[in-house]
Amino acid sequence: MAAAKSTPTDSLSFCLAQLTAAAGEGLGGRKDTATSETPLGRALLALRTRHVKAAGGIERFRARGGLRPLLALLRRAAAAGPAPSQAGAGSAPSSVESAASSGPAPSPGSAPSAASPATPSPPARLRKTLDLALSILANCCTEGACRAEVRRLGGILPLVTILQCVKTDSIQNRTARALGNLAMEPESCGDIHCAGAVPLLVESLTACQDSQCRQSVVRALRNLADSPQHRLALAQQGAVRPLAELLAAAPDPALTLALVRALLELSRGCSRACAEQLSLGGGLGPLVGLASHPKRAVREATILILANLCAQGLVRPALGNAGGVEVLLGELRRRRGLNGASPASQQPLVRAVCLLCREAINRARLRDAGGLELLMGLLRDPRASAWHPRVVAALVGFLYDTGALGRLQALGLVPLLAGQLCGEAGDEEEEGREAASWDFPEERTPERAEAGSFRSLQSWLISEGYAAGPGDISPDWSPECCPPPPEPADLTSPTSLRTPRALRPPGRSPTASATEEPWGREGPALLLLSRFSQAPDPSGALVTGPALCGLLAYVTGAPGPPSPRALRILARLTCNPACLEAFVRSYGAALLRAWLVLGVAPDDWPALRTRQARRSQHQHRELGEMLLQNLTVQAESPFGVGALTHLLLSGSPEDRVACALTLPFICRKPSLWRRLLLDQGGLRLLLSALTRPAPHPLFLFFAADSLSCLQGLVSPTGSPAILPAIPLDLDPPSPCLYEPLLGPAPMPAPDLHFLLDSGLRLPAQRAASATASPFFRALLAGSFAEAQMDLVPLRGLSPSAAWPILHHLHGCRGCGAALGPVPPPGQPLLGSEAEEALEAAGRFLLPGLEEELEEAVGRIHLGPQGGPESVGEVFRLGRPRLAAHCARWTLGPGQCPRKRALALVGLVEAAGEEAGPLTEALLAVVMGVESGGKGPSLDC
Repeated sequence: MAAAKSTPTDSLSFCLAQLTAAAGEGLGGRKDTATSETPLGRALLALRTRHVKAAGGIERFRARGGLRPLLALLRRAAAAGPAPSQAGAGSAPSSVESAASSGPAPSPGSAPSAASPATPSPPARLRKTLDLALSILANCCTEGACRAEVRRLGGILPLVTILQCVKTDSIQNRTARALGNLAMEPESCGDIHCAGAVPLLVESLTACQDSQCRQSVVRALRNLADSPQHRLALAQQGAVRPLAELLAAAPDPALTLALVRALLELSRGCSRACAEQLSLGGGLGPLVGLASHPKRAVREATILILANLCAQGLVRPALGNAGGVEVLLGELRRRRGLNGASPASQQPLVRAVCLLCREAINRARLRDAGGLELLMGLLRDPRASAWHPRVVAALVGFLYDTGALGRLQALGLVPLLAGQLCGEAGDEEEEGREAASWDFPEERTPERAEAGSFRSLQSWLISEGYAAGPGDISPDWSPECCPPPPEPADLTSPTSLRTPRALRPPGRSPTASATEEPWGREGPALLLLSRFSQAPDPSGALVTGPALCGLLAYVTGAPGPPSPRALRILARLTCNPACLEAFVRSYGAALLRAWLVLGVAPDDWPALRTRQARRSQHQHRELGEMLLQNLTVQAESPFGVGALTHLLLSGSPEDRVACALTLPFICRKPSLWRRLLLDQGGLRLLLSALTRPAPHPLFLFFAADSLSCLQGLVSPTGSPAILPAIPLDLDPPSPCLYEPLLGPAPMPAPDLHFLLDSGLRLPAQRAASATASPFFRALLAGSFAEAQMDLVPLRGLSPSAAWPILHHLHGCRGCGAALGPVPPPGQPLLGSEAEEALEAAGRFLLPGLEEELEEAVGRIHLGPQGGPESVGEVFRLGRPRLAAHCARWTLGPGQCPRKRALALVGLVEAAGEEAGPLTEALLAVVMGVESGGKGPSLDC
């Protein structure tokens, strides 16, 4: 053919020359077609089929200035029809007014070439010229530089005019394609909106019957939805409903894909207008059906459309009726089951499922479809931590669904909620008012001030004479704005913990905010926990280690004042008799005392955690004492006495130990704790459990605190004999009786020397040594050979260990010689010269020296310079009196709770499997029946 063969008349220069000439002459002149129209047609055909489609052809066409005459040609073509109204910059040409001025528009069912008598259809020559010119322009606009050039040359308005004036499907198709390509640039997209192309595209979509034309129009609408403002403008101009109606008509696959892609863009940040039009257009059912489409692109776009629609409460019930709940749940379950699925692909589905929980009808569908298990899986997944606040807020919708709450409790919701109280806040965006539950649709009135019911009340008050006019009744006291009645004073929470009502949701009146509780990110979790705590027996869910730890961590670690709801939950639990045994079994009472009263959290044990100083420790102490008092009331009631007695006598071994440990915290009646702990063996049971595997991470801390409390109950006014804290260097010195023997002129002269293994000779008096100990009496004054020797060997004795023995043999008491072999605190005692001296004192039958050495060890290691780590070292020496010293130091009144617990840990480690000595020492100290000498001084 001629078009396939390159000729000089088909060159780019020839085509541009013909295009320029035609733009200058105009299409309406009466010229000979043989000399004017045929060359133009050939030029346009060559440009479309050869030059523009060639590699780099669009760039060459633009560089040679082809766009300017092409646009001029289109302007002249547009001028042949009714011109759009020029109402000013940015105004839209009115298709309705133009159609009225030019005659009735062709009916949608008429043929593309049909026209009314008043508006003759464009001649075939003009249609062909427009077809070719628009096709060339649309192809050129696939390149970014050409799109910018067309916008600069003002080529958008002629296209809109052609779209308005020429109703032929082929021309509408190419015009919509050119506008769609231009809309890929944000600036051009805004100009197309300002030019008023959207109503014309919507009209073309409903009028044309050609699938290709519809696809081009749908694509143009999709590209015009490039920003939230433009999407809202499209929806407000009615662009969504025709798309939904076309989708409901089951179009061909290509058009279906175009429609779902366009609806996906239009539904991003779904507006109320978009949701309403899509629902009115009957698009919900077809969308749910397309969610199982075999083509992946259609399927995924449809699911995202359904997820976007969930942002509008007005459409969620209808979406659920169409089966959208099951579709979204199934897709989210499928994506979570894929190992390679990214969290970003799940985010819109998680948001949609959570929004569906706001209506009762959808909650029922979600529960029946296994949605509760899916939401619980999200809460357990650490990778989904950013969505946890949203999921918890969604579960609040099931607050009064007892069946769902029971299922959630069985799935382990309570500990997860407790863990959410102090978790990190998610990055989820806040939902708007239009996402609120449609179970209670907001009444839309022209004015915000007054509701209809209030206006009726106002009229009645005026008619009855209670008010002179509308001005006498403040709108702030309408049913929509008046504050709720104040709650009764919470007698269970300390007044110092009542928080100021500083936070209030936007849109509430200042009067209402005075009685509202703060609603932070922890509000939904606390609301659910409060609902669980109102059950007849909430102990199985809330009186557990994780739940209590979460609540206490929030109360003590919240950045601001904690919510009063959390305090009411704790008070409600401690006042419920059904929870008493659970508090005992789970060590909950001991945890309340340790965390709130003593200020030691699980994270602070055994190593102290670095954190900011607590500003309200006295408030926490007040709360802890109040909660323990509640438990005391329950424990000392007839029901509590029976429950504790049964637990201690007939419970499992772990429960019996927990009961014995908890009793000193919650029992103040002497008859009760004496019977349970002393008469029925609860105390010995607790002491014997110290050396067994710990049933709780803080067991030894709890045990040390429990034994100290019990000691205070046994001896409320007195305390075991404890040495006053007198520094060692201020002790009154005692005269040393052995020192005169060591000088150059000893007085009296020694008549005996002891020979050590090291070769050292120590002077001594035979008579004094023989009278000091039965051992030395038999050795030096008996029938042994040493009685006749002046140099008596003492085997297995170092000089440091022998030094206090020689002093003691010569009558020294308190001269300081016993301190010599004792190492300083921090050094081990086992294997030291102090242990050697103690062993030698026992071997040589010197009980007084043993007591003096033990007193020296206690003064140095359990005195002001010692610490809890020294207690176990001292106990390892295996001396009964030292064991009593250690027990007194550990359980002494006024001792720091942390040091007391660390000391008990050291004692347990030192005792090992031999629990007898430790048990007896602690039992004697607790009961106040120990005998022995002085104890070490205390220093907290």
